[in-house]
Amino acid sequence: VQLQASGGGLVQAGGSLRLSCVASGSIFSINAMRWYRQVLGKQRQLVASITPIGVPYYADSVKGRFTIFRDNAKNTVYLQMDSVKPEDTAAYFCNADVAMRLGLLSNFWGQGTLVTVSS
Repeated sequence: VQLQASGGGLVQAGGSLRLSCVASGSIFSINAMRWYRQVLGKQRQLVASITPIGVPYYADSVKGRFTIFRDNAKNTVYLQMDSVKPEDTAAYFCNADVAMRLGLLSNFWGQGTLVTVSS
């Protein structure tokens, strides 16, 4: 199973960006999907997560500005980032709990996609 993240880039403060992460490979089902971010020299932090039926969770720092949603038919999770701030600058990583067969659940990480917010 591979997770491929995309959509990072340079954006001005107050602007918007949408990240995507597609899961591929031998997939029976996908449970929770998540976005984390990491600033160089600091621990990776959970930004948002979403259950298979679409129930979201947000870190306080992004609540009201970011939206996580998923397309189960496409095995894809998105992170819509609005009203971005310079402190949102980080490498963003997707993460998912994937079952490759019934009863075999494993956790996978995608590669990071860099988001830079200029002031």
